Amino acid sequence: MKSITPGWRLVFIGLEGEPVSLHGHDPWKREWNPCSEDAVVVAHPSYPSQRHEMSVYKLAAPGEPIRFAAGEFSNGVWGFFVPA
Repeated sequence: MKSITPGWRLVFIGLEGEPVSLHGHDPWKREWNPCSEDAVVVAHPSYPSQRHEMSVYKLAAPGEPIRFAAGEFSNGVWGFFVPA
């Protein structure tokens, strides 16, 4: 089993397109730019024994870009994480 990547916290789990707030910005309404770092490994919040890889992005937002990790836990169910 893969080890969980330390230093990330869950901010949202839900259906694709549902409103999400990453430091006051909805990622569904902004451009995502991939980061050069590897994906992070997280535990599913409802099923902690499950591990999922999430890609790391920077959100194009006014001011400094917002770094976050996101991916699908299952078909259409997304998770968003930010550095802890």
